Amino acid sequence: MNRELHIVGFQVGRETYGVPIRSLHEIVRVPEITAVPDAPDYLEGVINLRGKIVSVMDLRKRFGDKQAKLKKQNRILVVEHAGKLAGLIVDSASEVLKIAAENVEAPPAVFQEGGLNCVTGLGKVGERLVVLLDMTKLLAPVNLKQSANAEAKAGKAEARAASGS
Repeated sequence: MNRELHIVGFQVGRETYGVPIRSLHEIVRVPEITAVPDAPDYLEGVINLRGKIVSVMDLRKRFGDKQAKLKKQNRILVVEHAGKLAGLIVDSASEVLKIAAENVEAPPAVFQEGGLNCVTGLGKVGERLVVLLDMTKLLAPVNLKQSANAEAKAGKAEARAASGS
């Protein structure tokens, strides 16, 4: 059985990352982005994409580059996940890659320990490695943070109610 993964390759910094081509909706130039209050620093805001509101995450900031600034060559990969569109700001979208399943290895444990649990594997393409990303885990932190905050507030309210204050 000769299975191939079809990946959209893109650059963030010096590295090449990839997401499954089936999750890609389109690639667009970076339009004006409307900021959203109380959002994590890597969530740039939202854009209006032909009448649809799409949240936009800067992957350089998401991966720890706090000094990331938008440049003319940046692109937004609009991906569809769980029935919703999300935008990922990347340095450039490079290519569509076909990677044989046997050329994909599980990520080293250091990725899990370092908090980068959004890495599903490393694809070998010639002499280079492509870091494969899990859309569910990549896009989840915003939701997790919001639900964690909501749970913490609910817990504090219950504690105040129980103590009678």
